[in-house]
Amino acid sequence: MTKIFIDGSAGTTGLRIYDRLSARKDIELIILDDEKRKDTECRKEALNSCDIAFLCLPDQAAIDTIPLVTNTNTAIIDTSTAHRTSAGWTYGFPELSDFRERIATSKRVANPGCHASGFVALVQPLVKAGLINSNVNLTAFSLTGYSGGGKKMIAEYESADRCSLLDAPRQYALTQQHKHLKEMVAICGLDNAPVFCPIVADYYSGMEVTVPLFAKDINGTVEDIKNVYRNVYKKGLIRFDESEEKEGGFMSASSFSDYDDMQITVKGNDERILLVARFDNLGKGASGSAIQNMNIIMGIDETTGLKLTEEK
Repeated sequence: MTKIFIDGSAGTTGLRIYDRLSARKDIELIILDDEKRKDTECRKEALNSCDIAFLCLPDQAAIDTIPLVTNTNTAIIDTSTAHRTSAGWTYGFPELSDFRERIATSKRVANPGCHASGFVALVQPLVKAGLINSNVNLTAFSLTGYSGGGKKMIAEYESADRCSLLDAPRQYALTQQHKHLKEMVAICGLDNAPVFCPIVADYYSGMEVTVPLFAKDINGTVEDIKNVYRNVYKKGLIRFDESEEKEGGFMSASSFSDYDDMQITVKGNDERILLVARFDNLGKGASGSAIQNMNIIMGIDETTGLKLTEEK
């Protein structure tokens, strides 16, 4: 039986991973008591006695944890930003390129960022297919629920005496230095970082990432874009959705809340195109993709134990 340890199980990502894994019969969870979960020696013992460890820690804590792992058989899935573009680490996005095959044999997997997941899913296949040039100047905006800000932000939004400014959507990362930009550029093979506009709003979870394009930005047609998505997204947690609009001309950012898959759609017209990815920032944007990567390392169906919208 595969032994799993969640280092940082008290955070939002760790809690969701635990929730998804706790009912599974094919794994054994190594759980530390509350008084031991921050003890370095206890963590070290757990990290080296498990088959797969999830690091659900702040960046520096994740970096500091790696030297503790001396068992060469322990596979690490790091959900922090720390190692997503680092040498020796595999980017944990199995739907793209040869990542699925690399994840299956990797002992160091860096889980993608939530905003980055939507952007990469939309842009990387088009750059690879030559429909977008690597030197294109892109814009992206991303709506997210407040759970993406972790326990502190959740407490702020759910406080009875919270600030009235939280009642409306709030744009952040105004200096264009968001920590996901590095992986967005690197994984997509772009020469330039996009103008990126993340927005947090008053709902718990769910994410909607939009990349607008003008016809002049692409080397082809809208139908060519759709064909690329049709060909790329045949397996995994991402599906290209061509169904008719069901929300009366709207697209809610919370439609995939509590689910682990992602929907890719193409909207707009032949001149002004909208590429849209909808998913849960805690699902395919964090815990869901981490478990997907764990399943691939285990050599089982990658959707095992995950909650999919097709099962609604």
